Amino acid sequence: MTGDGFDPVSFLERAVPVASNEDVGAMRDLLVETLEANGADPTVDDAGNTVASKGASDPETHLVLNTHIDTVSPHIPYSREDGTIHGRGSCDAKGPLAALLAAFFSADPASDSRVTLAITPDEELLSTGAAALDVDGDLYIVGEPTGLDVCTAAKGRFEGTVTLGGVAAHAAEPDSGSNAIDALAPVLDALRSFDDDRPAHPELGPATLTPTMVDGGENSNQVPAECRLVVDRRSVPPETADGFRSSLLETLESVVPEGIDVGFELTERPTPFLEAFATDPDHDLVTTLADASQRVGGRGDVRPFTAATEASYFSPAPVVVFGPGVLADDEGAVAHADREYVHTDDVRTAAEALVQTVDHLVS
Repeated sequence: MTGDGFDPVSFLERAVPVASNEDVGAMRDLLVETLEANGADPTVDDAGNTVASKGASDPETHLVLNTHIDTVSPHIPYSREDGTIHGRGSCDAKGPLAALLAAFFSADPASDSRVTLAITPDEELLSTGAAALDVDGDLYIVGEPTGLDVCTAAKGRFEGTVTLGGVAAHAAEPDSGSNAIDALAPVLDALRSFDDDRPAHPELGPATLTPTMVDGGENSNQVPAECRLVVDRRSVPPETADGFRSSLLETLESVVPEGIDVGFELTERPTPFLEAFATDPDHDLVTTLADASQRVGGRGDVRPFTAATEASYFSPAPVVVFGPGVLADDEGAVAHADREYVHTDDVRTAAEALVQTVDHLVS
């Protein structure tokens, strides 16, 4: 239990049973109720973000604590045994939320500092909340299951479709047309070699480009006039979504055979893609949180995060990802899996590490 009486595990026991996979309304109500019961004055904006602040209105240092209340489907019921809470959202990301709440309630900002809790409603789908979030922070801590490690970087994720256009013809006379599917061969070769001359990121390693879905052709006895290939891009800084699109299209145009048209467009979405980010591992935000985590029982490790997060929306301001729970363990997937869980001791450890970090940064 933190010094102000808020118990993050008790909150988590209330939060995990609340389904927030299809509609976050009930979970947001619980969050607002909890904030108000602990003296905060939260607001909910038009995008569904829940925001509460304390401290100076024009601060020199503004620390933002962020995570999300939505979960993936299906909802998995709550259970608890032997110091472990099971259920959808237990580690992704209601456990991190509980720890962030403890830090926010304990915060006592100095006269020139401000702390804001900003909780988004749509991280697992389109990040509509984060894209609309009107919070201008200097430092950000994003709650996700990191095993109490401090994560300073993450790859971005882009998705798009390569379209190959040829000329239909009878399969008995294949040379009378232009086979769009046959043109996949040089395209796939180009995808495999796309990053050969690009340096790996010092923390995140190399970017990846993976073909994931393909379709084309209309009849089994016809030279296909069109073929579509979906690709998944895991980017590293400083690549942007627009930069990737332009670079890949230029590469593909240079390899497709004569008579084949090629195009590449990113998948349409109402919000920006989650791009890669990287924070200096020596920044005070990083070292403070890593030291605090180690002091209260974590490893204190600093490493990249293996999944894309809304932290990318807050970069290039210094941002780290931190929280109790893990994405996967020795048995397999944890977050987004039927066996999702978080250890209550880790929730308390994360809360104490965050309390100490917030105190150092803004008090």
